[in-house]
Amino acid sequence: MADSNAVEQLAGQVEGMSLDAIAQTYPNAHPEANPLDVWRAHLSNVLSKISGVDTSIIFPVIAWTQSLDKGDFIIPVPALRIKGEKPDALAVEWASKWPEDDPLFKKPVPTKTFLSFFIKGAPAVKTIIKAVREQGTEYGKAPFDGLKDPKDPSGARKRIIVEFSSPNVAKPFHAGHLRSTIIGGFLANLYEAAGWDVIRINYLGDWGKQYGLLALAFQLYGNEEELKRDPIDHLFKLYVRINAEMSTEKEAIEAQKKEGKDTTELEANSLDERARGYFKKMVDGDEAALAQWRHFRDLSIVKYKETYARLNIRFDEYSGESQVTEEDMAENAQIMADKGVTENDNGAVLIDFTKQVPGKEGKQLGKAVLRKRDGTALYLTRDVSELLGRFHKYAYDKMLYVVASQQELHLKQLFKITELIGHKDISQRCQHISFGMVQGMSTRKGTVKFLNDILRDVGEHMHEVMKRNEEKYSQIEDPVKVADILGISSVMVQDMTGKRINNYTFNMDAMTSFEGDTGPYLQYAHSRLCSIKRRAKLSDEEINSADLSLLTEEHAVNVARYLAQWPDVFQNTLKTLEPTTVLTYLFRMTHGVSSSYDHLQVVGSELEVMKARMALYDAARIVLYNGMTLLGLTPVER
Repeated sequence: MADSNAVEQLAGQVEGMSLDAIAQTYPNAHPEANPLDVWRAHLSNVLSKISGVDTSIIFPVIAWTQSLDKGDFIIPVPALRIKGEKPDALAVEWASKWPEDDPLFKKPVPTKTFLSFFIKGAPAVKTIIKAVREQGTEYGKAPFDGLKDPKDPSGARKRIIVEFSSPNVAKPFHAGHLRSTIIGGFLANLYEAAGWDVIRINYLGDWGKQYGLLALAFQLYGNEEELKRDPIDHLFKLYVRINAEMSTEKEAIEAQKKEGKDTTELEANSLDERARGYFKKMVDGDEAALAQWRHFRDLSIVKYKETYARLNIRFDEYSGESQVTEEDMAENAQIMADKGVTENDNGAVLIDFTKQVPGKEGKQLGKAVLRKRDGTALYLTRDVSELLGRFHKYAYDKMLYVVASQQELHLKQLFKITELIGHKDISQRCQHISFGMVQGMSTRKGTVKFLNDILRDVGEHMHEVMKRNEEKYSQIEDPVKVADILGISSVMVQDMTGKRINNYTFNMDAMTSFEGDTGPYLQYAHSRLCSIKRRAKLSDEEINSADLSLLTEEHAVNVARYLAQWPDVFQNTLKTLEPTTVLTYLFRMTHGVSSSYDHLQVVGSELEVMKARMALYDAARIVLYNGMTLLGLTPVER
């Protein structure tokens, strides 16, 4: 952990308090990472003396508030469980007994059955600004959360797998994949910042009869140059073409059947049959067929990596349906049969959950087919094998599947099968991170859009918006690159603004606006803070030597109070797993900062005041940067 100098000094202002004493009394407090825990510990100590309630009951019920006018902390008096007393009367009595000369708090304000606590300006400004600037990019992170044993900071860390993005090779990377990519990237960052050992997996759709069809299309119409130039686009066009031909062919065969003609030979040589035969060669391990398939897959992954890099996303493993062996599937299918989980139905293998799981849950899970009559295994068999295989390989403590809400039943069935075959402990480590749909994403031609096309269109649109301000535009070194970053920010922020489960409409004009709560607005807020630092021309040494007691204005104190909330917001985000938890805070904080500019001017102020205000704004820049990078954004400086 970064030097906790500022926080130690704060604890030292309170008689009998130290960071060690806080850690011993309050095991869930981490003041070195979250300075507000010093205030919480002090509040618990004082209120315990006044009320007679034990500190172990008080500390957990101290809630933080969303808006500063309601205080920095709030305590619901009924939560302290005092029998036979009226909570509203107790709130008034305790507020009146609070010491006038408390070093950290003003007198609390009773409101009905609540007590609101406001922290004092001077210690808040001094401690928070110093702590943020000392800890820099570490401020707000919670490395203690990922420890297997919280008492052993150098010990083993918990491991989490985040499976996200997962496009189908040769099919468009559409809006659903976009959401999975953005949300999954954010969750991987979140757990990493919380000290977990994170493994990012991209589980590609890279197997099945469609690959037989694709290989056939490439044999007939493929072009190696085109494939190397843009594999995803070339394979997609081939796939569309061969599918159209296959449909036409099927219709022709059906028409001949109706006329009573013999279509045996036509069917045997049909594209559908040839594709099935090619895929069977792959399954049987035919080296030439597999080499061609690997070639498609490897080139596609290279292209995906370029796109992911633009979104600040990387993967530790490109797995895929193809990586699950037939042997593993056969073995798990046998276990299911032996345990009486599956049943045969005219040659198909299925699970009837209404027989396996009692009551409402069984009815909701319904029936699932695991193997079709023609012997082809369906996704569930493969996914069970993959889930267990990953556990043997990685021994994860938790696994997140970042997949659209339409897959909810599939994942519930997957987790339940895993439990039914005797792996309840593993099944309970798995969680579906669900999300809603993006509407308004198809193009005018009604065709699909690749992710690269989406990012290109938004970047170009953003570039047009930037050109409208000639003066600022002329100051940017590489406007096309900045437009690209702003465009990507606008897509990502629009995606993360609401709750994950909500659908949203893709709206180019709204999301690229600098007005309102958008990606470009956050980027503007960050670049403005960078610009103040450039114009102030103060060295870090000068800013470090600032006398922070000069920051007495209400605006300065409020900015410091906002910055103090960031570690709490981080902790809350670990509970909600919602990117909007972070965004809501960043917008609230940046609005607070921008409303202070007229009152706390840096450039043109007297030197000592200038240094103190610059320290405040520099701390705000650090917190904004930390929040934006957690979301996966690239903060721009101009």
